[in-house]
Amino acid sequence: MQRPEPFGQPRLSGRLPAVRGLVFHGPKDIRCESVPDPTPPDARGAVVRVERAAICGSDLHLYGGHLPVPDSGFVIGHEVAGEVVETGGEVSDFRVGDRVLVAGVIGCGRCPRCHRGEVVRCERLETRVFGVGSALPGGQAEAVAVPGADFAMRRIPDGVSVEQAVLLTDILPTGYHGARMAAIAPGESVAVIGLGPVGLMALLCARLFGPARVFAIDTVPERLAAAGELGGIPVPADEATEHLAQATAGQGVDAVIEAVGADETILQALQWARAGGRVSVVGVNVRPDLPFPMGLALMKNLTFRAGLAPVPETWPALVPLVAGGELRPERVFTHRMALSEGAEAYRLFAERREGVLKVLLDPSR
Repeated sequence: MQRPEPFGQPRLSGRLPAVRGLVFHGPKDIRCESVPDPTPPDARGAVVRVERAAICGSDLHLYGGHLPVPDSGFVIGHEVAGEVVETGGEVSDFRVGDRVLVAGVIGCGRCPRCHRGEVVRCERLETRVFGVGSALPGGQAEAVAVPGADFAMRRIPDGVSVEQAVLLTDILPTGYHGARMAAIAPGESVAVIGLGPVGLMALLCARLFGPARVFAIDTVPERLAAAGELGGIPVPADEATEHLAQATAGQGVDAVIEAVGADETILQALQWARAGGRVSVVGVNVRPDLPFPMGLALMKNLTFRAGLAPVPETWPALVPLVAGGELRPERVFTHRMALSEGAEAYRLFAERREGVLKVLLDPSR
């Protein structure tokens, strides 16, 4: 990809016929291929040269065939940071050369809620996720087209590395959203179920609210160890029911953050919460027939909340915390690989080999 000439103008030096991207061809079939060189979707859009991208746990739902998609043959991925190389004529807040992070979830960019960053509540019902269909190709590529650029991007400020910026595009906001939905008060007890990247971010963010204890629950020893290093109390999943009962005198924890999305872990969260407790679900589950135990929730007077993170809305809180060193989310990256190694990166992540927690991709290689 070549850089353009003046701001808001087409690339006078010519357009490359294709760039490389990781293309989804079906379950467990990701290929690094040439794809069309992105162009601004309209006058309000931009093109970003991707400096780094990451594989998200929700990408694995797609990879494993557990998330329905309308088609195939599209670039996957929604965690992206890079440099603006082209803008439409109506983009006012960004110029060519700006280094930016791109929200993994976007809205129409026109309505009042999108202007406030609440893209999951878009009044035009245009909430979209990059890289889950051909309508909005993803960012695990050398370049990505960004609709509504003024509201979907943020400049990477001083003090924030590109690796940190990538995490601010989805999983750190998702972890923060999970902690915020849990309404944690100082001194309370919290359980985080699932210690993949989102669960570890939820653990980090839960601690911002002053809980006395954060129990970190998973089946994978490496993930339990990582949670312990981040200040959580590691609890193997097969011991969690007994452990939480003993630790809370049989009452249950004040709040549970579910970061897996499986039927059984969502139901477990409801069981582990105390009477009057809160359950916050940020794990991806799109089943229309989840067997929700309404009787349990009713008799325990539980508060149950679930949803996608409104990524841009979280940036005013999270970006200063990262820039100031209060949050160090980049510790979640265990593997750094070339874009050309994308197929192997997905296999490694899906199979949980080599102690993998999260994979960072470099499109220059």
